[in-house]
Amino acid sequence: MVRSCLLSGGASQRMGRDKALLPHQAGGSWLEHTLQQLAELGAPITLLTRWPEHLQLARDLELPQLEAIAEPPPWQGPLLALHRLMELHPDQQLLLCPVDMPGLDSAVLHQLLQAAGSDATAIHLAHDGHRSQPLLGIYPATKPRRDRLERTIATGERRLQRWLADERCCSVQLKAESIQNVNRFDELEPLSPL
Repeated sequence: MVRSCLLSGGASQRMGRDKALLPHQAGGSWLEHTLQQLAELGAPITLLTRWPEHLQLARDLELPQLEAIAEPPPWQGPLLALHRLMELHPDQQLLLCPVDMPGLDSAVLHQLLQAAGSDATAIHLAHDGHRSQPLLGIYPATKPRRDRLERTIATGERRLQRWLADERCCSVQLKAESIQNVNRFDELEPLSPL
């Protein structure tokens, strides 16, 4: 079973303001846009965030398949968030997605899901043609993988890329403009004026 998992718990330090609440060129906020794109997949959705404003905004959308969860401290990045999601949803195919890819659309998500269907045990990571985008990927929450991730977390490791180096991963090349991770205001220019 596939479950979409949206990460929206970062501090947006490089942007200087909450990225999830930035206005999207298609209307609404980045958070609302991404949740709507995930909803088009028809799979259950889990939003994981530490921000009450995100939880409320998500609930206001009234998406029946959406579960909005307040992430407990410590807030130490996506690896720990992924561990929490795997514990919440064991043995599911987790479509991990960040809130700061405003170009993302459901067609690209379908392409990623289709590629992952060829091997249900490997992690499938989005690739923009130059580098991997590991915050967008299909992460099978199998028992062996959950165990390895738990052991890694217990050592104090918090770098997602470091953990992925020891996992079996496949790259899925997707349109670069659709999966651009936007962290700073100067990266917004080609997307939409604020």
